[in-house]
Amino acid sequence: MSDDLELLANRVLWPGFFGTEAPDWLLAELRDGLAGVVYFGQNIGDGLAALSDAILAANPDALIGIDEEGGSVTRLESATGSTLPGAAQLGRLDDADATRATGAELARRVAAIGGNVVLGPVADVNTDPRNPVIGVRSFGSDEALVSRHTVAEVAGIQGRGVAACVKHFPGHGDTHLDSHHSLPEISLDIEEFERVHLAPFRAAIAAGVDSIMTAHIVVPAWGEAPATLNPAVLGMLREWGFDGVIITDALDMAAIRETVGIGGGAALALAAGADLLCIGNPTNPGEAALADQDERDFRAARDGIVAALRDGSLARERVEEAAARVAALAATLRARGAGSPAAAEFDARAIVGGAVTGAVAEASALAVVDARRRSTLAVDSAAAYVAEALARGDHRERLDVARATVAEQDAVLDAAVSAEGLTVILVDRPDADAAQRDLVRRAALRDPEAVVVNVGLAPEHELPLPVVQVGAASRIGAEIAGERLRGASVSPPTGAGRAD
Repeated sequence: MSDDLELLANRVLWPGFFGTEAPDWLLAELRDGLAGVVYFGQNIGDGLAALSDAILAANPDALIGIDEEGGSVTRLESATGSTLPGAAQLGRLDDADATRATGAELARRVAAIGGNVVLGPVADVNTDPRNPVIGVRSFGSDEALVSRHTVAEVAGIQGRGVAACVKHFPGHGDTHLDSHHSLPEISLDIEEFERVHLAPFRAAIAAGVDSIMTAHIVVPAWGEAPATLNPAVLGMLREWGFDGVIITDALDMAAIRETVGIGGGAALALAAGADLLCIGNPTNPGEAALADQDERDFRAARDGIVAALRDGSLARERVEEAAARVAALAATLRARGAGSPAAAEFDARAIVGGAVTGAVAEASALAVVDARRRSTLAVDSAAAYVAEALARGDHRERLDVARATVAEQDAVLDAAVSAEGLTVILVDRPDADAAQRDLVRRAALRDPEAVVVNVGLAPEHELPLPVVQVGAASRIGAEIAGERLRGASVSPPTGAGRAD
């Protein structure tokens, strides 16, 4: 039987877990008031709706969240690739109706499996093209564009009865480090940072967003602590009138785990003003993950909170305030009702087709060299489904340009050039990754008729080959890119996005 402080801590904790069925420890904690769960790729199976039913049977107020952004980030379609537009594609199209409709479709899909919190949209303004973790997850590099599309997607999500969570406050767009592996520090002039990177979050608050996720980044002008643990940073949200739920980014990320630890991070985040603590994905340690890593991480977070409550470094009133906000969101979602059907059919292909631009061809076959970077914890950048959808059974070979020697790379290029069809170099960081740029250069020397398919940010420097700019590492984007190169017509986006 849990004690009083453990029961209180449960109300602000949001763990991930292993498997496609709820483990016994998780159901027991849900019955003891655990705030809910976050789904990750390992939880997705044919019985996902039944899993949600079991969780809600254990705690009818459970918040069930999922990272479902469309484009490069999907959990529901993690095995096959997203069939929804991504943020960069929506920003490129710049049609607020299409973005609103995409949000509504995201919410419909999440509600259909029993979820009630979409961990999106990304409100980061991606001003650093080297950014390894945001990139095409952002609507763009202009704060006005990002603001209006953030607001539009929030309206689409919440209009279907599901909570939206804009992320990653105060803005993860001007970093070249990944907070899953390190602790990024913002070096941008503070006045410029405030003007550019805070704007979409202010706009989302004005639009009534339900929740906001923090970033594990340091802004030196506001103190040495990462935003997630910094009361000066989180206090800004309350000063702006936000009374919704402040959710932490995952506490198992290196920026927290390897500095103050999950338990220490949990207590410090609550003290700083966070309300709901996302513990993270227990598969993140990879081969080092223990069989009970999910329960261990949960207990580490809860033990840290309980210890801080007992020694007085964390006020009980602060945790009760956080728990009340979490409970209020659950009550709001019950009253709102989730997953009402869209009034019009959603046409993702028309939206993505309007955003994919550049080279066209009439090839009978494609010979694809997949030179994308390795996957990260946030984005499955190198997922095979992108190259598979592009190649459609034609020649395809994976090439890790960061590890392969020049001789190995040349052998792969020679095989592609010798194969039947149009040589295609699939990349995702042609500006930031010198090895990708060099590969494209050498491909152009071998085959001047070759084409680049870029699923990352549009290159600022011209490449020596024609480029199909996709803007997302998604199945639907790759399919449409392939159609462009095989001479198939792609529907224009006229009226495609109106689903509300």
